[in-house]
Amino acid sequence: MTGWIALLVAVGAALVFGAVWRSRQGRVRTRGKSAGGADVAPDVVNELPDGLRERLGDLDGSAVTLLQLSTTFCAPCRHTRILLRDLAERTDGMRHVEVDLTDHPEWSTPLRVHTTPTTLALDASGRELFRVGGVPRRAELAAALEPHLP
Repeated sequence: MTGWIALLVAVGAALVFGAVWRSRQGRVRTRGKSAGGADVAPDVVNELPDGLRERLGDLDGSAVTLLQLSTTFCAPCRHTRILLRDLAERTDGMRHVEVDLTDHPEWSTPLRVHTTPTTLALDASGRELFRVGGVPRRAELAAALEPHLP
């Protein structure tokens, strides 16, 4: 009897964990605001390792850069790549840059990336506008990008 109770508790906990995890995937998460209402997002570009900063290049050429952080054997990363590339090609003032963290896992630390795919939206000065963990939801992503585009 004790075994059945333990099994039910374990299944219940797994269901709750799975529901919470799934609800967070693909959602746009913005940075917080200070007490005065100002953004507290850091200038991400200054925190990057040299190799990653070179890969990003000059951010001044576009209003928004979608920095996708992926790994080699990540199936959701392929879906994210297709979605972001399509969105960037159809939108003026936006570009998509994909970086594979497989060969450079140390790059994930300064960016606080714990799962792939993770997409960071950066403005022209390198400030993080928001981030998305998992495959972005197209409508929610487009709505979050709209105020930042020309």
